[in-house]
Amino acid sequence: MEYIEFNGKKADMIGFGTYKIDPVTVIDAVSYALEAGYRRIDTAVMYQNEQGIGKALSEAGIDREKLFITTKLWTDVKSAEDVEKSVCASLERLRTDYIDMLLIHWPTENNIKVWKGMENMKRKGLVRGIGLSNFKIHHIEEIKKEAEFEPEWNQLEIHPYFLNGETVEYCHKNGIVAEAWSPLTRGEALKDPLIIGMAEKYGKSAAQIILRFDVQCKVAAVPKSTHKERVKENIDVFGFSISDEDVAAIKKLDTGIRRYRDPDNHGF
Repeated sequence: MEYIEFNGKKADMIGFGTYKIDPVTVIDAVSYALEAGYRRIDTAVMYQNEQGIGKALSEAGIDREKLFITTKLWTDVKSAEDVEKSVCASLERLRTDYIDMLLIHWPTENNIKVWKGMENMKRKGLVRGIGLSNFKIHHIEEIKKEAEFEPEWNQLEIHPYFLNGETVEYCHKNGIVAEAWSPLTRGEALKDPLIIGMAEKYGKSAAQIILRFDVQCKVAAVPKSTHKERVKENIDVFGFSISDEDVAAIKKLDTGIRRYRDPDNHGF
């Protein structure tokens, strides 16, 4: 495993994503992930699967200090009081005493109030790190103007067709981890002729090519699968490298156009 360093800490480059995995299926999926070597698990209140994840983690018997759990506050959290209620509920569902990384899921007009609440949670030790999800540069700058603790993390739409380069570069320059959600473009990029050709060239799967590309670009990622073999495959990206020429070729797939929701017009 390779690590990404931030604020004097480090985390695995590849974590396990759980978006759209139902509360029952997620128990086995997370168990598969832990068996395969994942130690970083990503969820959110909105996913409605924290309870299943908590069950899987508690039954795995892995030292809590070796795990890295991320969850996210939904947009109905609008105040410091709301933050504490949401965090305490997540802790109970996840069966843990602390959250390693707490993120604001999407920017709203309540960003500053929510951030202040997250800072309180960090002071109390209920969360160890605080960050953002789907925040553009101007959203981050607004937070930084009011922050006592600056953001450590930003989970973003990043995939071969939208590298989100400006925001990723900003994150790297400001000591913020840039992480890709849906790094495989929900399967779309796995069918790309260029990616398929590289998979054949390196003797790897298309998913492994994309995730290795992310690692080499210093972008963390949380691929998701409920299939045991794919779960194992997605973390097995540390025994090879892609050439500089092939990295450059993948970058040329970038259209600069989002496939999914724009954080400035998310509709929540």
